[in-house]
Amino acid sequence: MAQQEKTKMGKEIIAIAEALSNERAIPREKIFEALESALATATKKKYPVDIAVRVTIDPKEGGYRTFRRWTVVDTEGPLENPACEISLQAAQVDHPGIAAGDVVEEEIPSVAFDRITIQTAKQVLSQKVKDAEREQMIAEHRALLGHVVNATVKKQGRDFLVLDLGNNAEAVLRREQIIPHETFGRGDRVKVLLSDIRSDSKGAQLICSRTSPEFLKELFAIEVPEIGEDIIEIMGVARDPGSRAKIAVRSKDKRIDPRGACIGMRGARVMAVSNELSGEKIDVVLWDENLAQYVTNAMEPAEVSRIIINEDTHSIDVAVADENLALAIGRNGQNVRLASQLLGWNLQVKSESSMEEDLKAEMGKTVKLFMDNLNVDEEFATVLADAGFASLDEIAYVPPEEFDFIEGLEPEMVEQLQENARNAIEAQEQQSLAAGITALCQLDGVDEDLAKHLMEHGVTDLESLAEQATDDLEDIEGLDAKKAGEIIMAARNKCWFNQ
Repeated sequence: MAQQEKTKMGKEIIAIAEALSNERAIPREKIFEALESALATATKKKYPVDIAVRVTIDPKEGGYRTFRRWTVVDTEGPLENPACEISLQAAQVDHPGIAAGDVVEEEIPSVAFDRITIQTAKQVLSQKVKDAEREQMIAEHRALLGHVVNATVKKQGRDFLVLDLGNNAEAVLRREQIIPHETFGRGDRVKVLLSDIRSDSKGAQLICSRTSPEFLKELFAIEVPEIGEDIIEIMGVARDPGSRAKIAVRSKDKRIDPRGACIGMRGARVMAVSNELSGEKIDVVLWDENLAQYVTNAMEPAEVSRIIINEDTHSIDVAVADENLALAIGRNGQNVRLASQLLGWNLQVKSESSMEEDLKAEMGKTVKLFMDNLNVDEEFATVLADAGFASLDEIAYVPPEEFDFIEGLEPEMVEQLQENARNAIEAQEQQSLAAGITALCQLDGVDEDLAKHLMEHGVTDLESLAEQATDDLEDIEGLDAKKAGEIIMAARNKCWFNQ
C-alpha cells in the first residue's frame, strides 16, 4: 500500500471513529476495537483456509498493521489445525524461550479498503457497535439492579413483555413475573423491579419482575421516607402475588412506630403500595427479637393462645381458639404459609382442644417413661414432666441445681434420681447391644466378637449391615474384603431379597 493511500486511509479511519463515537456516545477505544475486528475479518476472507489474524490501529495516525498468529502446541504428531497451530519444536527454532500455549506472530500485508473489504468492515462494525452499545447500556443499568424503574410496554409476546426503559434500553418481563390477572397493552406505563442481568447467545439481557418480594420492599422504600433514611428496617417479606403479603418491620428509633409509619395516615402509604400491586392485601407485622412474640405478630389477624417451639426440628406449634382456627390458617392455608415464609420456621396451627389432647398424650408417655425407669410413682413423675423434663438423658445429665425449683426435693434425692436415670440409660444401651448382637449372629460367619466389633462401628442390625459397602468394613478387626462382602450379601439376602 502506497504511503499516500495509507495516510488517506488513516485519516478516514480516524474520521469514522470520531463520528461514531460522537453519534453513538461510545468510547473511541470501543470503536477502534470494532474496526480492528472488521479488518481482521476482511483479511481472513483473502485466504483459502481459516487463519488467526490480529490487526492493530494507531489511534493517533489511523494507520494499521496486520499479523498472522499461530498457537504453540507441544506435540510430536501431526497438528490438528496447521493453519492456526505450530509445533513447539518448530517454534523454538526462531524463539528459543517459547513455551506451549504461547502465540507466534508474523506481520503480513494489510488489506486494502476495496469494495468487498469495506462491505465486510461495515457488517462487522455494525454488529460490534451494537454490542458496544448494549454493553454500555447494561453497565449503566447495573447500578439500578434491585431497584424499581419506570417502563413502557414496547411489545407483547405470548409469554413475555418487552419493556422500554428509555435511552434505547429494553428489558424483559416474563409471564411468571407478572402478577396474576394483570394485563398490559402496548404503550402502557408500568413499574417493575430490575431483578437480574442474564447473558445468552444474543448478549446480556435485562430481566424485570413484579412478583418478587424485593419489589414489595422497594415500593415501601419509595412510599415510606423513614425506610430510605434507614430509621425503619424491613426484616422480611412473604408474598402471594396479587392476593396477600406480609412485611415485617422494626424501628431503630424507639420514638417512631414502624407499623404506623408504614401504614401511613388513614392507611395512605400501604394503600399506595397495594394499588400498585393490583390490590394485593398487605399485613404490616411488627418484628420482635423474642421469637414467640414475633410468631404472635406474624399470625395476625388471628390471636395466638399458646406457642411451642422445637429448635431441633426448626418447627413451631401454634394454638388458637377453636372458633378462630379457620382464620389462623387462612384461605387455602395462605395465612399460616405466609407467616412460615416470613419467620423462616415451619408453622403448624392447631386448635386449643387439639393441642391440649396432644400435650396430654405426650405428657402421658413421659410420665410412663419416668415411672418405668426411675423408680418413682405417678405423682412424682408428673411433677418432673410438669417441670419440663422430657427424657432420661435430661434427668441424668443436667446440673443438680436444675432441680432446685421442685419443692421438697433434697440433694440426696436428686443424686439418687440421677443415678437411677443413668442406670436406666445404661440398661437400655445393654439391651440394645444384646439385641443387635443376637440379630447379627444370625448370619453365617458372624460370631459374638465380630458382632460386637460391627456394633462399635455403628452397624446395629441386619438392615444397617445390608446398607454397607465392602470398603466401609475393611478396617474392622477380623474382617477382610472377601468376608466383608460375604456377610453384606448375606444381610441383603435376608433383608431385601428374601421378600
